[in-house]
This record gives sequence, C-alpha cells and structure tokens, in this order.
Amino acid sequence: MNAHVAPPPLVLPSVCPHDCPSTCALDVEVHPGNRIGRVRGAPDNSYTDGVICAKVARYAERIHHPDRLLKPLVRRGAKGGGGWIEASNEAALDLIAEKFLAAEARHGSEAVWPYFYAGTMGLVMRDGINRLRHAKRYSGQYSTICTTLAWTGYIAGTGRLAGPDPREMALSDCVVIWGTNPVHTQVNVMAHAVKGRRARGTKIVAIDIYMNDTMKQADMALLVKPGTDAALACAVMHVAFRDGHADRAYLASHASGVAELEAHLKPRTPEWASAITGLSVAEIEAFAALVGTTPKTYFRLGYGFARQRNGAIAMHAATSVATVLGSWQREGGGAFHNNGAIFGWKKTLIEGLDLIDRSIRVLDQSRIGPILEGDPEALKGGPPVTAMLIQNTNPVSVAPEQERVKRGFAREDLFVAVHEQFMTETAAMADVVLPATMFLEHDDVYQAGGQQHILWGGKLVDPPGACLTNHEVIVGLSRRLGIEHTANAMTPKEIVDWTLKASNRGDVEALIANKWLDCQPDFDTAHYTRGFGHRDGRFALMVDWAKVPVPKPELVGPWADAPSLPDQWDVIETADAAHPFRLATSPARSFLNSSFTETPSSKKKEGRPEVMIHPEDAAARGIADGDRVKLGNARGVVTLHARHFDGVRRGVLIAEAIWPNAAHEDGKGINTLTGADAAAPVGGAAFHDNRAWIRRA
Repeated sequence: MNAHVAPPPLVLPSVCPHDCPSTCALDVEVHPGNRIGRVRGAPDNSYTDGVICAKVARYAERIHHPDRLLKPLVRRGAKGGGGWIEASNEAALDLIAEKFLAAEARHGSEAVWPYFYAGTMGLVMRDGINRLRHAKRYSGQYSTICTTLAWTGYIAGTGRLAGPDPREMALSDCVVIWGTNPVHTQVNVMAHAVKGRRARGTKIVAIDIYMNDTMKQADMALLVKPGTDAALACAVMHVAFRDGHADRAYLASHASGVAELEAHLKPRTPEWASAITGLSVAEIEAFAALVGTTPKTYFRLGYGFARQRNGAIAMHAATSVATVLGSWQREGGGAFHNNGAIFGWKKTLIEGLDLIDRSIRVLDQSRIGPILEGDPEALKGGPPVTAMLIQNTNPVSVAPEQERVKRGFAREDLFVAVHEQFMTETAAMADVVLPATMFLEHDDVYQAGGQQHILWGGKLVDPPGACLTNHEVIVGLSRRLGIEHTANAMTPKEIVDWTLKASNRGDVEALIANKWLDCQPDFDTAHYTRGFGHRDGRFALMVDWAKVPVPKPELVGPWADAPSLPDQWDVIETADAAHPFRLATSPARSFLNSSFTETPSSKKKEGRPEVMIHPEDAAARGIADGDRVKLGNARGVVTLHARHFDGVRRGVLIAEAIWPNAAHEDGKGINTLTGADAAAPVGGAAFHDNRAWIRRA
C-alpha cells in the first residue's frame, strides 16, 4: 500500500494587518484542517518584493496559539482577579448594551467611550467602531498615541501627507534613514535601500539615538542624543548655505521664508550642533558634505520624531533639509514620511461620518490614565467615563503613565468590555471579554501608509470557537442599542465595495482579482514640482503652528512658544541631578507594541525585560552586566536587568520592547515611566522623552 502523501498547501494572497507602515502583501500557505503554514512576502508586489519580517513569517504560531480566546467571558469577583464564567455571544452583547444604556441614562451619552487603535489596520475592522460612537453620540477619540507629532511636523512644511515614491530609494545615490529603525520595524525600507546599494552604490546614512541593527548596517551612522535632531538639521542647512550647496533657484520658486531661514541659521554652526547632539564637528561636516554634494538624496523620516516633545519641530527641520538642497526635484530624492493623503478615501459608510455631532467632546487617547482617574481637564469639563468598549488596543500595557491607567481600570464604577484575541492585561481588567478573529479569518481592505498600495485581505480560514469579527460586534451592539445604519445591514465585503466606488478606486471584485491597487501619484505630484500642498504652493520654511492643516481638537502645551523656523526647541524632559539619564522605550525586533508578546519564538528571541546602559555609566554605579536594576522617576519605579552596551551615549538608557507588566517582577512595565502630557502643538505621547534614575536592585 502506498503511503498517504498530503496534498501541497494552497498558497493564497493576503496582507499583513499590523500597525506598521509597510502593510506587506503576503502569500499564505493554507493547509487542510483549517490551518495555515508558512507566510511569505508576495514577490509580485513591487513594494513588498518578497520581503517580510520574521515575526509575521511565523504567524502560524500566533493564529493557532493554544491561549487564544475562544469563548465570551463575564467577570466574577474582583477586577483583575481572574474570575470568569463563560457566556454566549448573545448574552455578552446583551450585557454590554444594558451597561451602556445605564451609563447613558445616569451621566449622558458622553459617559460611554469607545476606545480603539491599530491592532488591525483594516479599514472596516479598525474604524467601524466610530459608526457606533457617532450614532450614539458617545465621547470622541483623538488618536495621538503614535503619529500626531510626526505628521504635524511633516505637513507643516509640505502642506500634505505624501511624498516621493518609496520605491525610489533603490534609485537614490544616498538614503538617509532618520528617526526609524527599519530592521526592527519596517524591514522593506532597508530592503529597498540595500537594493540601491547593490545596484548603484547607494550610500546609506542612519541617524538614531542608539547603535541599533539599522545603524550597524549603515555606511554612516550618526549617534545623536535623544531629542536633538533639529539641531543636526539646522547645522546641515547652515553648511548648505555656507558652502554653496543650497539650491537657491529651487528655493526661490518653491519655498517661503528663505531669507529668514538663512539669517536664522548663521549662528547654528556645526560647533553649536555638536555641543547639543553629542556628534563631533567632523561627523556633522561629513554628513552635510555628503548630502550637499549628492543631488539624489532620499530622506526617509520615521516615527521616532513622534516620540519626543519637540518632535513636530524636529520633523519639520529634517524635512526642510531636503528643501534647502532641492532634493525634491530628482527621482530618488526628496523627503518621505507617510503617503496617507494619496488615497482619497470616502469613509462615510464605515465610520458613520454622516452622524457626527460636533458638539460632542473628543478625548485624548494618550491621556486615558488621567481621563479614567477623573481629571477635569482631561475630561474636557464633561461627565466621568463609566463605560467603555475596547477594540484593537491594549492600553493597560501600551498607554503612558501606567500607574494612572491601572488605577483607572480598577474602578468598580467603570464597566469595560474588551474584544480581544488573547487575555491581554487590558482584557484581564474587563467586565466582559469577547473573543476576536484574526486577519485571515475575515474580509477587509488595507491602506499602506509607508508605501502606495490599497490591498485586499480576504478570509482564508474559519475562525475558531465563538470568535467574532469587529464588524459583528458593532452590528450586534447597534441592534441592541436601537441604531439603524446602512452599513449594519451589509457584509464587510459589501462595505469595502461601496467605499472603493465612492472613493473612485474601482470595485471590490477588481481589487480581489488584482490583489492590490497601486495608487502612487505621478512624479510631478509626488515630488511637488508644480507646487507644495499649501495655498501658495510653497514649502513653508517658516511655520505658523496654529495654522498647520492637520485635524486637531485644540492646540496644547506651550505651542505659542514653538519656533517658527527650524530650531532646537528645549521642551524635552531633560536630565537633572535627581534623574541623570534620558530614557527611550524603543521598539523590539520580535514584538510589535504589545502584539507577539504571547508567541513563543518572539519571547525566546527577546529574552527578558532589559535596559541598555553605557558600561562607563554602569561602572560608576556598581552595576554589572545582567544585574537587576531599578529605574525610576516621578511617575514610578520599574525593575529589569541591565545590559552593558557601548552603542549608547553616556547619560542615555534604552529599554527595547513593551513587555507585559506581568513580565516584570514587580508587575510594573516600562510605560510606568512615560508621560501622558500632551505635547505641543497638537498633542502626542512622547514615549522616548523621559528623565530617569537607575540603581542596582
């Protein structure tokens, strides 16, 4: 008898749903028995080009993880105590609706706060929660936890969130990777830069605050102190004007504020910037000479700018370098951050935009701790939040000022429903937990921020147990809450079809047949040759921060003091005698925020919670490599292990990864130390901008 030979798996297209600008096109092995195998990058997608990160390649261990939530759970006993009883989806949704109606009856509709973020980047599954919000006039959400500062700084100059085709990195003569560690966080950036290096000798420059894996692969690695990027940018522009590398003809036709900038930069010499950044004068001069004499220089600017209190000003300064040099004019040149403005979405059906009541308060996502603790300013003078639905995010791990967040979630008068894939630390504090599907178990459409494709991600396998899609939860609650809306009677595929047609992007059948749609604008549009996005068509070297065209409920922080011209703005949390270190909480290679912290291979690769410290700083404090140490500031104290690392500047600490609080021996994670104050000019959480002390435990 012949041995049974298993049939080869089907290989079907999909798209990575995670909070990463790459939004990789995937080829997924689908095996009999409703299981997936290896996940690979799609070689026929011109941006993904067959390359994906290792953690997504191993996705089978996540989707088939034995600890996935499979049944609804209702709390019994103390919050966070681990006492649960199983329920049906119908009963769980009934209870959530009952509690929402009770909260509304007692304090008004704004007492209910639907809370979400980017655990999935699918438009239907991520953003459909807003339809529930708008229909019921629940409190709004201002999403500040990731992008706000960086987007504001980029748009301040360009007037639009879009830039040169990121595939042009392979056609550049110099790629400057600034404020991002793509080897960890968006591997395709590095892949395209390296493609250029191999094909045409492209020089790769990396600028960051520690010698991470991207810095190690660069031809020129510039190790700056945290929060000093603008000083470097100013010195580079100073040299450009001094040495004749500034493209004066381009500036005359495409920029405003040129004379003011040149005069302003006169004292901002390499010597001045050296004292601020920690770089040598020679390093600054060499970088300025390289980009000044390399017309096809592509500045790839990352989200590190969004993690410092002066990040918007620093992003604008870095983007201004490309303008002073005239880099935008050439293929393989310019400055790119995100392509969000190119897609032209009409999301009325997904989000219920036809139902918005502008009088309803909008609460700052990053200030969830103060909000749940009843801070009147954070609550905008309105009622307390007493009921929440949470999808696609894990604030008890990832939000700043963790001690306040945890105290807020411990309130007995706060009802929380969490829709999740695993028993996260937020789910553990909930009153009701609903099991959620993963991306291969539902239909959705995806927009790439770091590239230019709209991609279809169809259902490839059935969800396990009683898992619900985000859309099913929103529809189920809407029915119980008396909401009638067209989208609630439609499937996700039908909503995608309507949205594509309304956005002039074809229809869903064409998208499924083609797998993706390349939306990259033509060269002149992407490179702003016919003018930038501001009304005068010019890049704004001098900025009125109150008038930057970004969505914002209000101006916050010391925005009125923000420099109008590129400059080093000292609003960062500087070290002092009691807190002699600057602490950054940088992303790990094998985790993505708090996702993948449950997968065995990722946990094995990351090891344990550690903090990198310069060996000389460690020796001065009697801290041996591997010692248990405590880090602290006014917000709290955490315990982890020291790792000696000479790839940081003295006085700087780097703690990679958002480990669960429970992975720390005292139950306090690294975001215990990060601040929730809203950074100027329009808000944002400055996760890499913290003063701290360190000592042996």
